[in-house]
Amino acid sequence: MTAPKVAVIMGSDSDFERMKPCITRLKAFNIEPIVRVISAHRTPYEAEQFAKSAEENGIEVIIAAAGKAAHLGGVLAAFTTLPVIGVPIKSSTMDGLDSLLSMVQMPSGIPVACVAIDGAENAGILAAQMLSLKYDYLKEMLSDHKKAMVDGVMAKDKKLQQLVAEL
Repeated sequence: MTAPKVAVIMGSDSDFERMKPCITRLKAFNIEPIVRVISAHRTPYEAEQFAKSAEENGIEVIIAAAGKAAHLGGVLAAFTTLPVIGVPIKSSTMDGLDSLLSMVQMPSGIPVACVAIDGAENAGILAAQMLSLKYDYLKEMLSDHKKAMVDGVMAKDKKLQQLVAEL
């Protein structure tokens, strides 16, 4: 079986460090990330062409990371019917609130799902959850991921209880 593909589009290469957790999470779920820098404002034609050809290129979900006037997700969503997940990037302006609002305040008919400011890993997980509707192997991997989180919290709780008992 060919691995599903998810596009991870960043408005700037400066977003790469913040998007690494998304790319790492996609790879951990055996999802092929197609990673690009495309600007909604500086390269609008490339954004349009990428979105229009994404599905024929085997991409099933698009993740769009952008800061400040974060229109990348909306521009991509305007040219495709694929699901688009926005990752607002924290910038020096308004601590990323401007980015968040640019993504979640989309006009009717052009939805962009949105995760938290700098929520790159959650974008990867959300993409995997969407793809799990088609790729059954992801259901088990997602379940295992959640179980590992539970085990991690329970181990921390046990350690905390030991520390409290020693007081």
